[in-house]
Amino acid sequence: MSITQDLSGGPALTQERRVVTEIPGPKSRELMARKQAAVADGVGAVLPVFVERAGGAVIEDVDGNRLIDFGSGIAVTSVGNSAEAVVRRATEQLNRFTHTCAMVTPYEGYVAVCEELAAVTPGDHAKKSALFNSGAEAVENAVKIARTHTGRQAIVVFEHGYHGRTNLTMALTSKNMPYKHGFGPFAPEIYRVPVAYPYRWLTGAENCAEEAAAQVIDHVTKQIGAENTAAIVIEPLLGEGGFIEPARGFLPRIAEFARENGIVFVADEIQSGFCRTGQWFACDDEGVVPDLITTAKGIAGGMPLAAVTGRAEIMDSAHAGGLGGTYGGNPVACAAALGAIETMREQDLAARARRIEEIMKPRLLRLAEEFPSIGEVRGRGAMLAVELVRPGGKEPDPDLTAAVARRCHQAGLLVLTCGTYGNVLRFLPPLVIGEELLNEGLDVLREAFAAS
Repeated sequence: MSITQDLSGGPALTQERRVVTEIPGPKSRELMARKQAAVADGVGAVLPVFVERAGGAVIEDVDGNRLIDFGSGIAVTSVGNSAEAVVRRATEQLNRFTHTCAMVTPYEGYVAVCEELAAVTPGDHAKKSALFNSGAEAVENAVKIARTHTGRQAIVVFEHGYHGRTNLTMALTSKNMPYKHGFGPFAPEIYRVPVAYPYRWLTGAENCAEEAAAQVIDHVTKQIGAENTAAIVIEPLLGEGGFIEPARGFLPRIAEFARENGIVFVADEIQSGFCRTGQWFACDDEGVVPDLITTAKGIAGGMPLAAVTGRAEIMDSAHAGGLGGTYGGNPVACAAALGAIETMREQDLAARARRIEEIMKPRLLRLAEEFPSIGEVRGRGAMLAVELVRPGGKEPDPDLTAAVARRCHQAGLLVLTCGTYGNVLRFLPPLVIGEELLNEGLDVLREAFAAS
């Protein structure tokens, strides 16, 4: 009699770390050989283990290893992998229809997602949304909307910012390798200004907000012209650039400057949104209300969906047919998003993110006391990071960062690196992670530092 192996994932998957082979194991290595033969080399992999199933905060590979997930697919599976409400709603929609194209024959799910976005995003003004497939698409369309609304062309972005891999969003992105190198020329009329990076501000963190804001305003008014500027685009908590928290007071001042000069203030909350930082959106921390907000990643529990949401009069600036795309707001992805938002509300995942910070941050600060290579611990909620430097100064140490990440992977903890200098370990656990598993992951992290 044959025995059928249970390959189901989701919340029922046992939440435990289990290392039964070297990582990557033999089956993953076999699959990696197939990948190298069939998939373009430009599509990399942080950890070359092939996933069999996943649920909650655990990933199980084809060799039977179970890894604690401190990455969430880069902040995507915030509600946990294969969350019940996401699977239920998406499955129901799959059984009805998979696609019609919202621009051809619309459906209620698209409208319902836009209604939810109007309810949860910052501000109580009239809002409208347009749905897309990816974060880069959302940012690109926010720029289009800002330009048509203002009749201006210049776009202001910030050092260490990341906004995507399309031609326009590569131009907006700060880091060259691997995102921009060799792919130019890039879109014009993009201007980069300093961000308030307290750890690396030359005159000290206490001066950072005021001085950085003054530099930005001076640059825009003197070198670009506020009257030529369509939008200022910023991540309220910078993601790929190193999980940088702009010094308090900086974001409100930049938003105020934009409002005074008719510039559209765009908050890129693709990585920081949907309860990740302990509030629905990172903007909420200082009461900043953007004109437009871009979202993706955590919006749909793993299904491809993104959005631009903003003031109705700005969103309506684009002519009919000017926004959209064949797959934008796919009905299955919309159903998944409604399931993800349902989960966030019912389980109060913003509070869960704050609880994760309460557990993780003190332990990371203790690690910083023990290991002088940790220059700074920063972040909010379940979007936390440590920046690694050579002891005695602030010189970035990307080699140590890679070594610590590698040791974590070998021990069954998935962590991600980031930062303009490649020297930041970032932590994005699913917001549903159990506290015991969270602490076990932090134990593994400490062992990795001790061994590196």
